[in-house]
Amino acid sequence: MKKILITGGAGFIGSNLALRLIQRGYYVTVLDNLSPQIHGSNPETTSPLYNSIKNKVQFIRGTVTSKPDLEKSLKDQDVIVHLAAETGTGQSMYEIEKYTNVNIGGTALMLDILANQSHSVKKVVVASSRSIYGEGKYLHPSYGVVYPTHRSEADMQAGNFEVKYKDDQVLKLMATDELATIHPSSVYGITKQNQEQMVMTVCPTLGIQPVAFRYQNVYGPGQSLSNPYTGILSIFSTQIRNGNPINIFEDGKESRDFVFIDDVVAATILGIENEKAGGEVFNVGLGKAVNVLSVAQALINNYGIDVPVHITGSYRLGDIRHNFADLTKIRTLLGFEPSFTFDQGIAQFTNWVLTQEVQEDKLTRSLEEMEAKGLYNKNKSNES
Repeated sequence: MKKILITGGAGFIGSNLALRLIQRGYYVTVLDNLSPQIHGSNPETTSPLYNSIKNKVQFIRGTVTSKPDLEKSLKDQDVIVHLAAETGTGQSMYEIEKYTNVNIGGTALMLDILANQSHSVKKVVVASSRSIYGEGKYLHPSYGVVYPTHRSEADMQAGNFEVKYKDDQVLKLMATDELATIHPSSVYGITKQNQEQMVMTVCPTLGIQPVAFRYQNVYGPGQSLSNPYTGILSIFSTQIRNGNPINIFEDGKESRDFVFIDDVVAATILGIENEKAGGEVFNVGLGKAVNVLSVAQALINNYGIDVPVHITGSYRLGDIRHNFADLTKIRTLLGFEPSFTFDQGIAQFTNWVLTQEVQEDKLTRSLEEMEAKGLYNKNKSNES
């Protein structure tokens, strides 16, 4: 299987994957709409991600919501890596139609074409997300393993940010495995759940092997530094390099699993090439939780730029408290092992950032949008 279509292939993960696949002898087609939010207003000349694959892949500028674009892209393909999606948990809570049309509608259209037209596709790899879990897996002193649902706004307003389960007992955070309860807390998470389930349900009926990867927080050189809806590493980096203070949500103890881009690409290629991946769903992460305050301090140290760090008590509805991946399944079936520790990955990321132009800090504008929709609470009384 040598011909691979990557939808969303000019994005951060897609462009890195495309370059690695080309090195391995694959013929890569990319379908991407070069969204200005990711690639800027003049992407064909100024987008580093697009230019990294330009003239190296068959590039089709189009969208997964267009049947003609998809039909053209799917022609003669052996494998589809379906990365195309609107991303950002916060933005998804008020751009609901857009996220649903692209993420769910685009996936449905792709599968509809595969179900009703002749094709040569043998495998579909879909980018799912840790966001489908909502809050992660915990151990309750009385109930055992539990999966708490969304935190209440009343608790967060009062500064009580940890998750609860039926009572006020302290819960012990555990690694979340693939059999964990799925209960997304954002529209983005809901759309990723739908993408995954449609691919895993429809493809076997068509004789196509499905594979789903639930990526954790992916980062590394090349990711967008100007998109305020991306991860905190880009947001904090832009703030630090502008000399602006870092205002941390909640109490700074919320945590994420940060996985380096090279490891994500390696895992995805295992899904393409390893027959054991067919019909399976895998977590992809580092398998460790790092809290946000530690992230901010690591970036400050690596850049050598001292800026104030404020623990604000502010919060966004739809954000989760903790989640980190249990990698037992992907280790056992595919032999995957992350190659980059958090410190190693951050060093590579920050070294790259220092070679880039300082971007405008757009976070305040994005938070104002969320505040106007009632999704962000400044909670100024808790600032410290």
